[in-house]
Amino acid sequence: MLRLKRLAVLGLFVFCVITGFLFWATRFSGAETRVALPAPPRAEAKLESLSAGITSAVNITRSADAEWLTHAAAQTGIPARALQAYVAAAAAANTSAPTCGIGWNTVAAVGFVESGHGTYGGGSLTATGQVSGPIVGPSLNGDGFAAIPDTDAGALDGDARWDHAVGPMQFIPATWQLAGRDGNGDGTADPFNIDDAALSAASYLCAHGGDLTTAGGWADAIYSYNQSDPYVAHVRDRATAYAAQSGATG
Repeated sequence: MLRLKRLAVLGLFVFCVITGFLFWATRFSGAETRVALPAPPRAEAKLESLSAGITSAVNITRSADAEWLTHAAAQTGIPARALQAYVAAAAAANTSAPTCGIGWNTVAAVGFVESGHGTYGGGSLTATGQVSGPIVGPSLNGDGFAAIPDTDAGALDGDARWDHAVGPMQFIPATWQLAGRDGNGDGTADPFNIDDAALSAASYLCAHGGDLTTAGGWADAIYSYNQSDPYVAHVRDRATAYAAQSGATG
């Protein structure tokens, strides 16, 4: 009888150890999964040639080659005006942070998930990169979303009580105040302009991911944009698809 009791105690101890280990593994499996999955291929773009003896201005990057842009837009389904902004944003971000290695397809994937490349609600992009109508996300009032009280007196989102994500890359006003960049060289950082929003997103991702050619760096960058594993997976799948469809990876 004593022996049976000892075996029962030993069995209970082993059960507790295994249960504790499984709890620990489950708790941290999300982070490990993000690191384990590979980064999507880095898509490259053909840029227009500069005339002999002419260099690009500070903070203004070369545009995508017109023929390449037309072909890549048709292959990926990305509006040409949005694709132009994504290519320029990735090039500028990599110039500012040479170790980043972000591909335009990653910027494009975020743009697709956030607003359908500025087409959310039936909108579109103008020739200058402006959204045809304001793109404003749900109220961040804690009801199904994080609770973020107003930070800009409603200047960007029209709500003086709660913040809303705005623009084609869906920046929260408080984040835009820190991360907003002027991507088209007009002297103003506008979250409703695809050039500005794309450059701001690319720079933000580089700052939070470090080296986006690595699995961990890429996942950390996207996770910093939206703390959701399904979101990271969705962006990864879309970025991988864009690289395959455009047929140009580096």
